[in-house]
Amino acid sequence: MRHNGLFAKGFSVLFATFMLAPLVVVIGVSFTPEGFLEFPPSGLSLRWFRAILDNPDFIEAAWISLQLGVASATVSSVFAVPAALAIGRGRFPGRDVLQAFFLSPLTVPTVVLGIAFLRFLSFLNANGTFVGLMLCHAIIIMPFILRLVLASVTGLDRSQEQAAVSLGASDWTVFRRVTLPAIMPGVIGGWVLAFITSFDELTVTVFIVSPTTTTLPVRLFSHITQTTDPLVASISTVAILFTVGLMFLVDRIYGLDRLLIGEGAR
Repeated sequence: MRHNGLFAKGFSVLFATFMLAPLVVVIGVSFTPEGFLEFPPSGLSLRWFRAILDNPDFIEAAWISLQLGVASATVSSVFAVPAALAIGRGRFPGRDVLQAFFLSPLTVPTVVLGIAFLRFLSFLNANGTFVGLMLCHAIIIMPFILRLVLASVTGLDRSQEQAAVSLGASDWTVFRRVTLPAIMPGVIGGWVLAFITSFDELTVTVFIVSPTTTTLPVRLFSHITQTTDPLVASISTVAILFTVGLMFLVDRIYGLDRLLIGEGAR
């Protein structure tokens, strides 16, 4: 086995530092006792974390983002799983075109998507509604689920399914008892990534929200345009810790390596 050289190790350290340094700064600023952004902080204080509780608009926006992330990731999974099974196993004309169509939200600029969704929802008189926002998010995050489920489907051994069919199981029973458990790591991994993406989405969301459906990223963006104080850093720190906690929980249950490569059950 080849070991990484000194240059490769140094590059890895620099890359990790470059990725983590902004998070360290945000977390450090959130503990400042001052009323302005300060890093490193002159002291340690929970002043700006307590300030979150004094701003119900941010709490309401966080709750909307949680609901939106769960709903959109779930709806997207319902469509992504059968699409992945069809694309991963089917050999039909237009298969590659269909796959490219489902993955196209990754290639279209988010500003273009935001304007398109705004026009479409306005035509349906659904702009600013939670359902309209949820469907738009489901479209945006579907590629994340589809790609991981496709990886699970591609590496799936079909002998167990064939054995179930030979024993008289119906197609629905085979899917529910054999196929779905086998691809579940890909489904769960895709759902988690889709949820995080939906929770953090700003560019598209800012076009289609209303005062009653304002998400946390949009609320933070609006707050920053008016004033810049450590409250933004404290809310961001809570979001970072929430994401890390979610990934840690998933890692303990399934294992992140297994999920992120879409590895099927053995």
